[in-house]
Amino acid sequence: MAAEPSSSPSGEPGPDPGAAGRGGRLVLWGVAILFLAVSVFGGHHGTLPAPRATPASGASSTGRSDPRVGAALPRSAPTRLLIPKIGVDAPFTQLSLAATGQLEPPPAADTNLVGWYAKGAAPGEKGTAIIAGHVDTKISAAVFVDLDRLTTGDRFSVERADGRTANFVVDSAETFAKDDFPSERVYADAARPEARLITCAGDYDHTAKDYTDNLVVFAHLV
Repeated sequence: MAAEPSSSPSGEPGPDPGAAGRGGRLVLWGVAILFLAVSVFGGHHGTLPAPRATPASGASSTGRSDPRVGAALPRSAPTRLLIPKIGVDAPFTQLSLAATGQLEPPPAADTNLVGWYAKGAAPGEKGTAIIAGHVDTKISAAVFVDLDRLTTGDRFSVERADGRTANFVVDSAETFAKDDFPSERVYADAARPEARLITCAGDYDHTAKDYTDNLVVFAHLV
């Protein structure tokens, strides 16, 4: 994700996540998943498939099973993202859906800021936590400029409002063309605590004013 020179608009903090229960979040996934990939991350056209059912307990949204998965934490808003390998130490803002159905990215004015989709799972909670950040702005590199350096086995952590820290290990880091973004795989709910770190990648398209690809880091709680 990038601010100008990409097409991403500035976002506003979302509503208090405590107002939505787990059931409400799952219902929202069934509606919002059709919008997330096509609108946050650039110029998709057409419709996307509906999400599959939540996988069985102990399996990730990609069907893998890992006995080293950490026990799920209660819901609590994230406050800070720490990725030692690439020097990230950034506060969170909440992201929400705009009236158009688009997920608004973090404000572009702050290059050291990440966003959390507040109607989805919280980092450390059972489910898929979505964390997005800009790769650059029109004036400088941004918080996720080095996200492509993360590889399988790397670790990052999320400090939370309840004083707990959710520690994650990277399962994979993959780049997808924006016109072939696997929204179901990336956004579908998971039966274990997982996280996705998402930013823009590829070449910058000056006509579309957006990057051609998205980089997604898949990770699970340990």
